[in-house]
Amino acid sequence: MKQKFLPWFLLFCALGLSATAAYYSVLGLSIIFAGVAIPVIVMGSFLEISKIAIATYLHNSWKKIYILLKVYLTIALVTLSIITSIGIYGLLSTGFQENIAKMEIGGKQIQNIEVKKQRFEEIKTDLEKEKIILDKDISQLRNALSTNTTTQSVDKKTGQLITKANNANRKSFESQLASTQASKDKLSTKIDALNDSITNLDIKVLDMESKASEGNELGAIQYVSEITGANVKTVANWFIFLLIFVFDPLAITLIIATNKAFEDIKPKKNIYGEIKPIELEPEPQPDPAIEQEKQNILHQIHRVENSGAAHAARGIALTELHNRLSSLSDDNTKTY
Repeated sequence: MKQKFLPWFLLFCALGLSATAAYYSVLGLSIIFAGVAIPVIVMGSFLEISKIAIATYLHNSWKKIYILLKVYLTIALVTLSIITSIGIYGLLSTGFQENIAKMEIGGKQIQNIEVKKQRFEEIKTDLEKEKIILDKDISQLRNALSTNTTTQSVDKKTGQLITKANNANRKSFESQLASTQASKDKLSTKIDALNDSITNLDIKVLDMESKASEGNELGAIQYVSEITGANVKTVANWFIFLLIFVFDPLAITLIIATNKAFEDIKPKKNIYGEIKPIELEPEPQPDPAIEQEKQNILHQIHRVENSGAAHAARGIALTELHNRLSSLSDDNTKTY
């Protein structure tokens, strides 16, 4: 049953894999030669069918065909396999390019946001430096208000030290202090606005990265790229080449294996074209000596059962004879 099922299972796998490879190949070739897609599809379809026919013919008639024909068909089979692989590569690489383009666009958008964020950081740094200078000016002006708003002089008549308020200096310092404080407040407002802008840009980058990771179709390739240190495109080409090197050669190998499996279950014929009868293995013959010994033991068992000996003695004798008979039966089974 298993021998009859295996060829049909191999046939199913071979036809399924060959049809899948043919479909991907023809579709990939039509993408590569998009200007003449329909002629390429027709040509590729018949080439794929011819490839199966060549593989089957070479396997079945390898010893019968001429050497030149054998060499040409082998070269043609290998060439068709390469064409199929090119078509599959074209299809898979096109799908990969679409995904990598989406990833690169998202990466460029994030990069532009990072550049914008860096500019905001630089402006913020300059404003903070300016604010520090204003803080120092405010501190000096407040100190001047407390020390430089009065003038001292000595009275010529009395010789006493006279302290007078200098309203002009006080008004000047107060005006400068108010102007400097207003400039500082404006800088603080700008710095706060820049902080809000930087925070919003960080949130935007996180949202874009989150969406990119959720809809990313290159997760496994990116993971291998990070482990190996190779470029994402290089890793993708590795995967594609692994697929195409296994895909079509395996389909051809399964076709050949299917033909061989059907040959094995095909009835054999003699030189006259007649089907050879199935040779059955001869049934094993029992050993005559063992059979004779068994007959003797059966005769002894019959005599003991019909004897007038005590019940206990007969039981022991019968048990011993039955054990000998069982042992002889096992020996006879092992013999044949």
